[in-house]
Amino acid sequence: MKKIVISTLAALIACPAFAGMSPTESSWQLWGLDPYIALRGGLGYTNMNYNFNGHKEGMTDMVWQGRAALGLEVCDTVRSEIEYSLYSKSKDHNDFGTGAAVDVHTKLQTLLFNTYMEFGDYQIVRPFVGVGAGIAFTDVKRAGEFVPEHSKSNTRFSAMGTLGVSFDMQYFAVDLAARYNYVDVASGLHNFGGDLGIRFMF
Repeated sequence: MKKIVISTLAALIACPAFAGMSPTESSWQLWGLDPYIALRGGLGYTNMNYNFNGHKEGMTDMVWQGRAALGLEVCDTVRSEIEYSLYSKSKDHNDFGTGAAVDVHTKLQTLLFNTYMEFGDYQIVRPFVGVGAGIAFTDVKRAGEFVPEHSKSNTRFSAMGTLGVSFDMQYFAVDLAARYNYVDVASGLHNFGGDLGIRFMF
């Protein structure tokens, strides 16, 4: 994990130097497509339906979320990317019929392939929609005073949908988005959040 974080930070620190180059002058292209690196962050609401002791309860919490992506602009209105997301730990508790508090902690990371489409004739401000699919890495831990501690790690399917608006400054773009993530873990994990991000174009 530390190697991934350090590598991502190093790449992002180098981005402004590349962003100062005009896209028409850049020789760094892939099959004629313009690449970019994006960094996003925000806050979300997570709900996971958790079964224990014959009871199903919704474990809810507010979480911070950070994302890093490497993508390609296919044309003026379509872009695709590989995105890694890291969420802060979500925590909640319920008695699940035991008569005592049972704590449930969830750690989440996702790796998604996303595609976005922008709309409108404006050069700077353009709304967009996006969809994505991939895998999620989860670690769900249960603990309580009268129940044995239990922890389980899973790799599961994940999907996302987003609506937002881009502010395109030619060398870089600012993205403001509302986002929904689904993860097929336990009886379903749902995350609703908002992101503010920046994309550096090469």
